Amino acid sequence: MKPLKLVTVLSTALSTALLLAACGEKGAATQARGPDPKLPAPERGLLPSMKIAEPESWGDRKPIVPKGYTITAIATDLQIPRQTLVLPNGDILVAEGRGGNAAKLKPKDVIAGYIKAKGTTKAKSGNRLTLLRDADGDGTYELKTVFADNLNAPYGLAFANNKLYVANQDELVSFDYREGQTKASGAPASVAKLPSEINHHWTKALTASPDGRFLYVGIGSNSNITERGMEVELDRAMVWQIDAATGAHKPYATGLRNPTALAIHPETKQLWAVVNERDELGPDLVPDYLTSVREGGFYGWPYSYWGQNVDPRVKPQDPKKVAAAIKPDYSLGSHVAALGVSFSAPAMGAAYANGAFVGEHGSWNRAQPVGYKVIFVPFANGRPSGEPVDFVTGFRDDDGKTRGRPVGVTVDPRGALIVADDLSNTVWRVVPAR
Repeated sequence: MKPLKLVTVLSTALSTALLLAACGEKGAATQARGPDPKLPAPERGLLPSMKIAEPESWGDRKPIVPKGYTITAIATDLQIPRQTLVLPNGDILVAEGRGGNAAKLKPKDVIAGYIKAKGTTKAKSGNRLTLLRDADGDGTYELKTVFADNLNAPYGLAFANNKLYVANQDELVSFDYREGQTKASGAPASVAKLPSEINHHWTKALTASPDGRFLYVGIGSNSNITERGMEVELDRAMVWQIDAATGAHKPYATGLRNPTALAIHPETKQLWAVVNERDELGPDLVPDYLTSVREGGFYGWPYSYWGQNVDPRVKPQDPKKVAAAIKPDYSLGSHVAALGVSFSAPAMGAAYANGAFVGEHGSWNRAQPVGYKVIFVPFANGRPSGEPVDFVTGFRDDDGKTRGRPVGVTVDPRGALIVADDLSNTVWRVVPAR
Protein backbone atom coordinates (compact mmCIF):
# COMPACT_ATOMS: atom_id res chain seq x y z
CA MET A 1 0.00 0.00 0.00
CA LYS A 2 1.33 3.42 -0.97
CA PRO A 3 2.14 5.81 1.94
CA LEU A 4 -0.47 8.38 0.93
CA LYS A 5 -3.19 5.75 0.68
CA LEU A 6 -2.16 4.27 4.05
CA VAL A 7 -2.43 7.69 5.68
CA THR A 8 -5.88 8.13 4.14
CA VAL A 9 -7.03 4.73 5.40
CA LEU A 10 -5.76 5.40 8.92
CA SER A 11 -7.33 8.85 8.94
CA THR A 12 -10.67 7.42 7.83
CA ALA A 13 -10.48 4.65 10.44
CA LEU A 14 -9.72 7.16 13.17
CA SER A 15 -12.58 9.45 12.13
CA THR A 16 -14.98 6.49 12.07
CA ALA A 17 -13.78 5.32 15.44
CA LEU A 18 -14.25 8.73 16.98
CA LEU A 19 -17.76 8.94 15.54
CA LEU A 20 -18.64 5.50 16.89
CA ALA A 21 -17.24 6.43 20.26
CA ALA A 22 -19.18 9.67 20.35
CA CYS A 23 -22.39 7.76 19.60
CA GLY A 24 -21.71 5.05 22.18
CA GLU A 25 -23.01 4.44 25.64
CA LYS A 26 -24.06 7.40 27.80
CA GLY A 27 -23.03 6.28 31.27
CA ALA A 28 -24.33 8.51 34.03
CA ALA A 29 -21.82 10.97 35.47
CA THR A 30 -22.61 9.77 38.99
CA GLN A 31 -21.91 6.16 39.81
CA ALA A 32 -22.42 3.71 42.64
CA ARG A 33 -19.70 4.31 45.23
CA GLY A 34 -19.12 2.88 48.65
CA PRO A 35 -18.78 -0.61 50.16
CA ASP A 36 -21.63 -2.31 48.30
CA PRO A 37 -22.15 -0.77 44.84
CA LYS A 38 -24.90 -2.11 42.60
CA LEU A 39 -23.11 -3.30 39.48
CA PRO A 40 -24.81 -3.15 36.06
CA ALA A 41 -24.63 -5.86 33.43
CA PRO A 42 -21.50 -5.76 31.24
CA GLU A 43 -21.69 -3.88 27.94
CA ARG A 44 -19.53 -4.75 24.96
CA GLY A 45 -18.94 -2.77 21.80
CA LEU A 46 -16.44 -1.99 19.07
CA LEU A 47 -15.04 0.89 21.08
CA PRO A 48 -15.89 2.46 24.44
CA SER A 49 -17.28 5.96 24.54
CA MET A 50 -14.39 8.41 24.65
CA LYS A 51 -14.32 12.00 25.83
CA ILE A 52 -11.12 13.92 25.25
CA ALA A 53 -9.78 16.15 28.01
CA GLU A 54 -9.12 19.53 26.37
CA PRO A 55 -6.10 21.11 28.12
CA GLU A 56 -6.49 24.74 29.13
CA SER A 57 -4.19 26.94 31.22
CA TRP A 58 -5.21 27.92 34.75
CA GLY A 59 -4.67 31.63 34.11
CA ASP A 60 -5.76 33.43 37.25
CA ARG A 61 -8.00 30.54 38.34
CA LYS A 62 -7.34 27.89 40.98
CA PRO A 63 -8.91 24.58 41.95
CA ILE A 64 -11.92 24.82 44.27
CA VAL A 65 -11.66 23.74 47.92
CA PRO A 66 -14.23 23.65 50.75
CA LYS A 67 -15.12 26.74 52.72
CA GLY A 68 -12.55 27.29 55.43
CA TYR A 69 -9.64 26.04 53.29
CA THR A 70 -7.24 27.76 50.92
CA ILE A 71 -5.25 26.38 48.00
CA THR A 72 -1.95 27.67 46.64
CA ALA A 73 0.35 26.61 43.82
CA ILE A 74 3.68 26.02 45.56
CA ALA A 75 5.57 24.84 42.45
CA THR A 76 4.93 25.27 38.73
CA ASP A 77 6.71 24.44 35.46
CA LEU A 78 7.61 20.96 36.66
CA GLN A 79 8.26 18.02 34.33
CA ILE A 80 5.27 15.73 34.93
CA PRO A 81 4.86 15.55 38.72
CA ARG A 82 3.44 12.21 39.86
CA GLN A 83 3.85 11.44 43.57
CA THR A 84 5.12 13.54 46.47
CA LEU A 85 6.73 12.85 49.84
CA VAL A 86 6.81 15.14 52.88
CA LEU A 87 10.12 14.69 54.71
CA PRO A 88 10.47 14.96 58.50
CA ASN A 89 11.75 18.55 58.31
CA GLY A 90 8.82 19.63 56.10
CA ASP A 91 10.65 19.60 52.77
CA ILE A 92 8.68 18.07 49.90
CA LEU A 93 10.08 15.72 47.27
CA VAL A 94 8.34 15.47 43.91
CA ALA A 95 8.85 12.51 41.55
CA GLU A 96 8.67 13.65 37.93
CA GLY A 97 8.55 11.55 34.80
CA ARG A 98 6.72 9.43 32.24
CA GLY A 99 7.36 5.76 31.53
CA GLY A 100 5.99 2.76 29.69
CA ASN A 101 6.96 1.17 26.40
CA ALA A 102 4.12 -1.22 25.57
CA ALA A 103 3.50 -1.77 21.88
CA LYS A 104 -0.04 -1.33 20.58
CA LEU A 105 -1.72 -4.68 19.89
CA LYS A 106 -4.75 -3.70 17.83
CA PRO A 107 -6.05 -0.69 15.86
CA LYS A 108 -8.31 0.20 18.80
CA ASP A 109 -5.18 0.51 20.97
CA VAL A 110 -3.73 3.03 18.54
CA ILE A 111 -6.99 4.99 18.58
CA ALA A 112 -7.27 4.90 22.37
CA GLY A 113 -3.65 6.00 22.69
CA TYR A 114 -4.32 8.96 20.42
CA ILE A 115 -7.38 9.94 22.45
CA LYS A 116 -5.59 9.69 25.79
CA ALA A 117 -2.55 11.62 24.56
CA LYS A 118 -4.76 14.59 23.67
CA GLY A 119 -5.49 15.08 27.37
CA THR A 120 -1.94 14.88 28.71
CA THR A 121 0.88 17.36 29.12
CA LYS A 122 3.37 18.09 26.36
CA ALA A 123 6.18 18.55 28.88
CA LYS A 124 9.15 16.24 28.61
CA SER A 125 9.75 13.56 31.19
CA GLY A 126 11.77 14.94 34.10
CA ASN A 127 13.17 11.59 35.30
CA ARG A 128 14.16 13.34 38.50
CA LEU A 129 13.26 14.30 42.04
CA THR A 130 12.65 17.97 42.82
CA LEU A 131 12.91 19.30 46.37
CA LEU A 132 10.66 22.11 47.63
CA ARG A 133 11.44 24.04 50.84
CA ASP A 134 9.54 26.60 52.89
CA ALA A 135 12.31 27.67 55.28
CA ASP A 136 10.30 30.19 57.32
CA GLY A 137 7.00 28.30 57.39
CA ASP A 138 4.95 31.05 55.74
CA GLY A 139 3.45 28.74 53.09
CA THR A 140 5.72 29.98 50.28
CA TYR A 141 8.20 27.38 49.09
CA GLU A 142 11.03 29.66 48.12
CA LEU A 143 13.47 26.88 47.18
CA LYS A 144 12.88 24.59 44.21
CA THR A 145 15.91 22.51 43.29
CA VAL A 146 16.74 19.20 41.65
CA PHE A 147 17.50 16.67 44.39
CA ALA A 148 18.39 13.79 42.04
CA ASP A 149 18.25 13.31 38.27
CA ASN A 150 18.95 10.70 35.60
CA LEU A 151 16.31 8.41 37.10
CA ASN A 152 14.04 6.13 35.08
CA ALA A 153 10.43 7.31 35.32
CA PRO A 154 10.39 7.61 39.15
CA TYR A 155 6.95 7.29 40.72
CA GLY A 156 6.59 5.85 44.24
CA LEU A 157 8.45 7.48 47.16
CA ALA A 158 9.03 6.45 50.77
CA PHE A 159 11.21 7.45 53.71
CA ALA A 160 12.51 4.93 56.27
CA ASN A 161 15.78 3.82 57.85
CA ASN A 162 17.29 7.28 57.17
CA LYS A 163 16.95 6.54 53.48
CA LEU A 164 14.86 7.83 50.63
CA TYR A 165 13.37 5.01 48.58
CA VAL A 166 12.38 5.62 44.96
CA ALA A 167 10.44 3.21 42.76
CA ASN A 168 11.63 3.73 39.20
CA GLN A 169 9.74 1.92 36.47
CA ASP A 170 12.42 -0.80 36.43
CA GLU A 171 14.08 -0.77 39.86
CA LEU A 172 13.63 0.12 43.50
CA VAL A 173 16.57 2.28 44.61
CA SER A 174 17.60 4.17 47.74
CA PHE A 175 19.52 7.30 48.66
CA ASP A 176 21.18 7.89 52.02
CA TYR A 177 19.52 10.94 53.54
CA ARG A 178 20.75 13.53 56.00
CA GLU A 179 18.07 15.90 57.31
CA GLY A 180 18.20 19.22 55.53
CA GLN A 181 20.22 18.18 52.52
CA THR A 182 19.02 19.61 49.21
CA LYS A 183 20.85 17.30 46.82
CA ALA A 184 21.52 13.58 46.81
CA SER A 185 25.06 12.86 47.94
CA GLY A 186 25.73 10.24 45.31
CA ALA A 187 24.28 7.69 42.94
CA PRO A 188 21.36 5.61 44.20
CA ALA A 189 21.87 2.11 45.53
CA SER A 190 19.86 -0.75 44.06
CA VAL A 191 17.41 -2.43 46.43
CA ALA A 192 15.56 -4.72 44.00
CA LYS A 193 14.92 -5.02 40.28
CA LEU A 194 11.25 -4.57 39.32
CA PRO A 195 9.36 -6.08 36.36
CA SER A 196 9.82 -3.75 33.39
CA GLU A 197 9.33 -5.83 30.25
CA ILE A 198 6.56 -4.27 28.08
CA ASN A 199 5.43 -2.09 31.04
CA HIS A 200 1.86 -1.58 29.88
CA HIS A 201 1.26 -0.27 33.40
CA TRP A 202 4.62 1.26 34.24
CA THR A 203 3.91 3.10 37.51
CA LYS A 204 5.40 1.46 40.59
CA ALA A 205 3.60 2.56 43.76
CA LEU A 206 5.55 2.47 47.03
CA THR A 207 5.20 2.69 50.80
CA ALA A 208 7.16 1.44 53.81
CA SER A 209 6.05 -0.58 56.83
CA PRO A 210 5.89 1.45 60.05
CA ASP A 211 9.11 -0.14 61.35
CA GLY A 212 10.93 0.30 58.03
CA ARG A 213 11.65 -3.42 57.71
CA PHE A 214 9.59 -3.92 54.58
CA LEU A 215 8.84 -1.92 51.46
CA TYR A 216 5.63 -2.53 49.53
CA VAL A 217 5.61 -1.99 45.76
CA GLY A 218 2.48 -1.96 43.60
CA ILE A 219 3.06 -3.49 40.17
CA GLY A 220 0.37 -3.23 37.50
CA SER A 221 -0.58 -5.76 34.84
CA ASN A 222 0.82 -5.83 31.32
CA SER A 223 -2.64 -5.78 29.75
CA ASN A 224 -6.31 -5.09 30.25
CA ILE A 225 -7.33 -8.77 30.63
CA THR A 226 -4.27 -10.86 29.63
CA GLU A 227 -4.60 -10.23 25.90
CA ARG A 228 -0.80 -10.51 25.68
CA GLY A 229 -0.93 -13.92 27.37
CA MET A 230 -0.44 -14.97 30.97
CA GLU A 231 3.28 -15.53 30.55
CA VAL A 232 3.93 -11.76 30.42
CA GLU A 233 1.99 -11.28 33.66
CA LEU A 234 4.61 -13.05 35.76
CA ASP A 235 5.17 -11.05 39.00
CA ARG A 236 2.55 -8.51 37.92
CA ALA A 237 -0.90 -7.35 39.02
CA MET A 238 0.21 -7.60 42.62
CA VAL A 239 1.87 -5.94 45.57
CA TRP A 240 5.39 -7.06 46.35
CA GLN A 241 6.82 -7.13 49.88
CA ILE A 242 10.55 -6.34 49.76
CA ASP A 243 12.99 -6.75 52.63
CA ALA A 244 14.63 -3.32 52.94
CA ALA A 245 17.93 -4.79 54.14
CA THR A 246 18.39 -7.61 51.63
CA GLY A 247 16.13 -6.80 48.66
CA ALA A 248 14.50 -10.22 48.90
CA HIS A 249 10.90 -10.05 47.72
CA LYS A 250 7.72 -12.08 47.63
CA PRO A 251 4.13 -11.56 46.45
CA TYR A 252 2.23 -9.96 49.32
CA ALA A 253 -1.18 -9.85 47.59
CA THR A 254 -2.22 -10.74 44.03
CA GLY A 255 -5.06 -10.19 41.56
CA LEU A 256 -4.82 -6.38 41.80
CA ARG A 257 -4.91 -5.17 38.19
CA ASN A 258 -3.09 -1.88 38.73
CA PRO A 259 -2.37 -0.81 42.31
CA THR A 260 -1.39 2.81 41.67
CA ALA A 261 -0.88 4.12 45.22
CA LEU A 262 -0.25 2.57 48.63
CA ALA A 263 -0.55 3.87 52.20
CA ILE A 264 -0.40 2.56 55.76
CA HIS A 265 -3.33 3.38 58.04
CA PRO A 266 -1.86 5.42 60.92
CA GLU A 267 -3.79 3.61 63.69
CA THR A 268 -4.30 0.02 62.51
CA LYS A 269 -0.99 -0.13 60.53
CA GLN A 270 -2.93 -1.95 57.81
CA LEU A 271 -1.74 -1.61 54.20
CA TRP A 272 -4.26 0.04 51.85
CA ALA A 273 -4.26 0.61 48.08
CA VAL A 274 -6.18 2.31 45.34
CA VAL A 275 -6.55 0.09 42.27
CA ASN A 276 -7.48 0.83 38.66
CA GLU A 277 -9.72 -1.93 37.31
CA ARG A 278 -10.28 -3.34 33.82
CA ASP A 279 -11.85 -1.60 30.80
CA GLU A 280 -14.22 -2.39 27.92
CA LEU A 281 -17.19 -3.66 29.92
CA GLY A 282 -19.13 -0.41 29.67
CA PRO A 283 -19.10 3.05 31.26
CA ASP A 284 -20.12 1.80 34.71
CA LEU A 285 -17.87 -1.26 34.95
CA VAL A 286 -15.55 -2.06 36.55
CA PRO A 287 -15.26 0.17 39.65
CA ASP A 288 -11.83 1.42 40.60
CA TYR A 289 -11.49 0.89 44.32
CA LEU A 290 -9.91 1.64 47.67
CA THR A 291 -9.14 -1.49 49.68
CA SER A 292 -7.20 -2.92 52.56
CA VAL A 293 -4.55 -5.31 51.25
CA ARG A 294 -4.42 -8.63 53.07
CA GLU A 295 -1.25 -10.68 53.12
CA GLY A 296 -1.80 -13.67 50.83
CA GLY A 297 -5.07 -12.21 49.52
CA PHE A 298 -6.28 -12.60 45.92
CA TYR A 299 -8.45 -9.80 44.49
CA GLY A 300 -9.81 -11.32 41.29
CA TRP A 301 -7.82 -10.11 38.28
CA PRO A 302 -8.06 -11.32 35.62
CA TYR A 303 -10.72 -13.97 36.25
CA SER A 304 -13.30 -11.92 38.11
CA TYR A 305 -14.07 -8.45 39.40
CA TRP A 306 -15.59 -7.10 42.60
CA GLY A 307 -15.43 -10.50 44.20
CA GLN A 308 -16.97 -13.35 42.23
CA ASN A 309 -18.27 -11.48 39.14
CA VAL A 310 -16.72 -13.59 36.39
CA ASP A 311 -15.17 -11.82 33.39
CA PRO A 312 -16.24 -14.07 30.47
CA ARG A 313 -13.51 -12.64 28.21
CA VAL A 314 -10.80 -14.42 30.20
CA LYS A 315 -10.13 -17.95 29.01
CA PRO A 316 -9.39 -20.41 30.40
CA GLN A 317 -11.19 -19.54 33.61
CA ASP A 318 -10.09 -20.66 37.07
CA PRO A 319 -13.11 -21.38 39.31
CA LYS A 320 -10.94 -21.92 42.39
CA LYS A 321 -9.38 -18.50 41.95
CA VAL A 322 -12.80 -16.90 41.47
CA ALA A 323 -14.12 -18.56 44.63
CA ALA A 324 -11.17 -17.15 46.59
CA ALA A 325 -11.42 -13.61 45.22
CA ILE A 326 -11.73 -10.93 47.92
CA LYS A 327 -14.33 -8.22 47.42
CA PRO A 328 -12.70 -4.78 47.75
CA ASP A 329 -13.62 -2.50 50.63
CA TYR A 330 -14.85 0.61 48.81
CA SER A 331 -15.91 1.47 45.26
CA LEU A 332 -14.65 4.78 43.90
CA GLY A 333 -16.66 4.53 40.68
CA SER A 334 -15.69 3.17 37.28
CA HIS A 335 -12.86 4.71 35.27
CA VAL A 336 -12.11 7.55 37.72
CA ALA A 337 -8.42 6.53 37.45
CA ALA A 338 -7.47 6.82 41.11
CA LEU A 339 -3.71 7.49 41.28
CA GLY A 340 -3.13 8.79 44.79
CA VAL A 341 -4.05 7.93 48.38
CA SER A 342 -3.02 9.36 51.75
CA PHE A 343 -4.52 9.10 55.21
CA SER A 344 -5.48 12.33 56.92
CA ALA A 345 -4.32 13.87 60.21
CA PRO A 346 -6.15 15.86 62.94
CA ALA A 347 -4.48 19.08 61.80
CA MET A 348 -6.52 18.94 58.57
CA GLY A 349 -9.60 20.01 60.55
CA ALA A 350 -12.35 18.14 62.37
CA ALA A 351 -14.42 17.35 59.26
CA TYR A 352 -11.42 15.77 57.50
CA ALA A 353 -9.42 14.41 60.43
CA ASN A 354 -10.19 10.72 59.98
CA GLY A 355 -10.19 9.26 56.51
CA ALA A 356 -8.34 8.95 53.22
CA PHE A 357 -7.78 11.50 50.48
CA VAL A 358 -7.83 10.00 46.97
CA GLY A 359 -6.51 11.69 43.84
CA GLU A 360 -8.64 10.87 40.78
CA HIS A 361 -6.85 11.55 37.50
CA GLY A 362 -10.06 11.33 35.49
CA SER A 363 -11.65 9.14 32.82
CA TRP A 364 -11.02 9.09 29.09
CA ASN A 365 -13.39 6.25 28.14
CA ARG A 366 -16.79 7.58 29.19
CA ALA A 367 -19.19 9.85 27.31
CA GLN A 368 -19.79 11.66 30.61
CA PRO A 369 -16.41 12.08 32.31
CA VAL A 370 -15.82 11.22 35.97
CA GLY A 371 -12.93 11.83 38.33
CA TYR A 372 -10.76 14.92 37.78
CA LYS A 373 -10.80 15.74 41.49
CA VAL A 374 -9.56 14.85 44.94
CA ILE A 375 -12.10 13.18 47.21
CA PHE A 376 -12.17 12.40 50.92
CA VAL A 377 -13.40 9.00 52.14
CA PRO A 378 -14.36 9.19 55.84
CA PHE A 379 -13.18 6.38 58.13
CA ALA A 380 -14.27 5.07 61.54
CA ASN A 381 -12.61 2.24 63.45
CA GLY A 382 -10.07 1.83 60.69
CA ARG A 383 -12.65 1.32 57.90
CA PRO A 384 -14.48 3.49 55.35
CA SER A 385 -17.64 4.75 57.02
CA GLY A 386 -19.61 7.02 54.74
CA GLU A 387 -20.19 8.71 51.42
CA PRO A 388 -17.15 10.24 49.67
CA VAL A 389 -16.83 14.03 49.82
CA ASP A 390 -15.43 16.21 47.04
CA PHE A 391 -12.43 18.05 48.49
CA VAL A 392 -10.54 19.61 45.55
CA THR A 393 -12.50 20.20 42.35
CA GLY A 394 -12.53 22.60 39.40
CA PHE A 395 -9.91 20.75 37.39
CA ARG A 396 -12.35 20.21 34.53
CA ASP A 397 -15.24 22.38 33.32
CA ASP A 398 -18.54 21.08 31.98
CA ASP A 399 -17.48 22.16 28.48
CA GLY A 400 -14.47 19.83 28.60
CA LYS A 401 -11.82 22.45 29.28
CA THR A 402 -9.36 20.72 31.59
CA ARG A 403 -6.85 22.71 33.60
CA GLY A 404 -5.39 19.96 35.72
CA ARG A 405 -5.40 16.26 36.55
CA PRO A 406 -4.63 15.12 40.11
CA VAL A 407 -2.18 12.30 40.68
CA GLY A 408 -0.45 11.83 44.04
CA VAL A 409 -1.89 13.22 47.27
CA THR A 410 0.16 13.49 50.45
CA VAL A 411 -0.94 14.70 53.87
CA ASP A 412 1.57 16.82 55.78
CA PRO A 413 0.76 15.95 59.43
CA ARG A 414 1.19 19.62 60.35
CA GLY A 415 -1.97 20.40 58.41
CA ALA A 416 -1.70 20.48 54.62
CA LEU A 417 -2.68 18.34 51.66
CA ILE A 418 -0.12 18.26 48.85
CA VAL A 419 -1.58 17.51 45.39
CA ALA A 420 0.49 16.73 42.29
CA ASP A 421 -1.15 17.86 39.03
CA ASP A 422 0.50 16.30 35.97
CA LEU A 423 -1.44 18.23 33.33
CA SER A 424 -0.53 21.77 34.40
CA ASN A 425 2.73 20.49 35.97
CA THR A 426 1.89 22.09 39.28
CA VAL A 427 2.06 21.09 42.94
CA TRP A 428 -0.85 22.47 44.96
CA ARG A 429 -1.06 22.90 48.75
CA VAL A 430 -4.41 22.92 50.58
CA VAL A 431 -4.54 24.13 54.20
CA PRO A 432 -7.22 25.08 56.72
CA ALA A 433 -7.66 28.85 56.78
CA ARG A 434 -5.82 30.30 59.77
